[in-house]
Amino acid sequence: MVHVRVHTGERSYLCNMCHKTFTTLGNLNVHLRVHTGEHPYCCSVCNKTFSHRSGLKTHHQIHTGERPYCCNVCNKTFRHRSCLIRHQHVHTGERPYCCSVCNKTFSHRSGLKTHHHIHTGERPYCCNVCNKTFSHRSGLKRHHTTYKGECYRCDVCNKTFKELQYLKLHQLVHTKT
Repeated sequence: MVHVRVHTGERSYLCNMCHKTFTTLGNLNVHLRVHTGEHPYCCSVCNKTFSHRSGLKTHHQIHTGERPYCCNVCNKTFRHRSCLIRHQHVHTGERPYCCSVCNKTFSHRSGLKTHHHIHTGERPYCCNVCNKTFSHRSGLKRHHTTYKGECYRCDVCNKTFKELQYLKLHQLVHTKT
């Protein structure tokens, strides 16, 4: 009976919260975790919790080192099938993501997304010292080198620090009475 719904498109189970429909009660119950925040699956190694069994299974590979997806060209292995598929573009030269503005193509969706900042003017990467913004993460990294390793500045006395923890420790000087 459930399989028949695949062909008929019948989706009899309705989420009362977002009105999304499902073919089975089980799928609805799993979906409800989005709204309830329930995470019933717990990693036995680090106690991180997951709303889906598949999430726990994938996470567990971090602890086991398992990388079940293997490239048939160079034998590089991956934890996720999607990463293998993305990697294979290196061998095929495939660039399936195309900019709708200038038609430049990319092998990865993330490359297209970052490229799109050029057209929108969006500058989502911000220096935590001077608040200068950049359209690409690489621009921000390059900018950080101008501080010669001193990337964290006290907003009270302008003293700079190489690490955030030292800035926070320094800031205690200004809060003591």
